[in-house]
Amino acid sequence: MNTTAHPAAEVVVELSDCTKDDAGAVFGVLRSVFDCDRAPDDPPRDTAGSRPAVWSATYDTTQIRGAPPATVLGDTVTAEVQGGYLAVDRLRTALAAAFTVAEEGMAAGDQEKEVELLLRSG
Repeated sequence: MNTTAHPAAEVVVELSDCTKDDAGAVFGVLRSVFDCDRAPDDPPRDTAGSRPAVWSATYDTTQIRGAPPATVLGDTVTAEVQGGYLAVDRLRTALAAAFTVAEEGMAAGDQEKEVELLLRSG
């Protein structure tokens, strides 16, 4: 990711309640649109034990590279998205182009907002 990105353009995405394959699919869609702090060859991995997994990545929404590909998910994915208002809106728009997106909750502050989204295959 470009280290000169403005912090207000960065969005932290945490995925849970899903398989590593579905997490990889969501991250792949976002990586096709935005720069990411994770390398393309660093996919989500299975976790050891019975604890639930949460996968995270940070995206720079300063520059949009194009429309994301339509992608099929095996099941619903929960995405916690946190960042500046415009950055979160840009990321949500990208997700909505690839998936059906339902907003489950939102918390807003002066500079940032956090949104819980449910992602499903369109």
